[in-house]
Amino acid sequence: MDYQSSRSPVLNLWSRFGGSGLGRWAVSKLVAFKAPYFRSIKPRFAEISPGKVEVLLQKRWGVTNHIGTVHAIAMCNAAELAGGVCLDVSLDRRFRWIPVGMEVKYLKMAKTNLRAVCDYPDFKAIQAGDVVMPVRVIDTHGVEVFHADITMRVSARPSPE
Repeated sequence: MDYQSSRSPVLNLWSRFGGSGLGRWAVSKLVAFKAPYFRSIKPRFAEISPGKVEVLLQKRWGVTNHIGTVHAIAMCNAAELAGGVCLDVSLDRRFRWIPVGMEVKYLKMAKTNLRAVCDYPDFKAIQAGDVVMPVRVIDTHGVEVFHADITMRVSARPSPE
């Protein structure tokens, strides 16, 4: 595949503004504005680069369950955001993507702030078809409390007419 290096709008924003706290906040808000459901977890991006995205999720009342831990669906939301943005900033611009499935494992109780990390170092080899984006959700002690494998359907963008 002839990898086209034109960059995604999110990566362009991150490259320009991601070097400061205010810039990271602004990029996080803009991404959540584009996909409003993500606003429910108030995510903050810590890293955005081809092949790796890290999303911070603060443990607060609005994302906890009845036993005071971070709710499983909040972690699913953070995982989908990390995996989707990772694929978006990594993918050859001739392609588009959409999530079609998610397999999750709840490994430990999530009692602290969290980091959702998607690492996909072989991003230049992505072709049309199903791609599984692995996302680890890690607590402040470095323990993986949640894992998601998100299946994304990658297809060619329609030709402009």
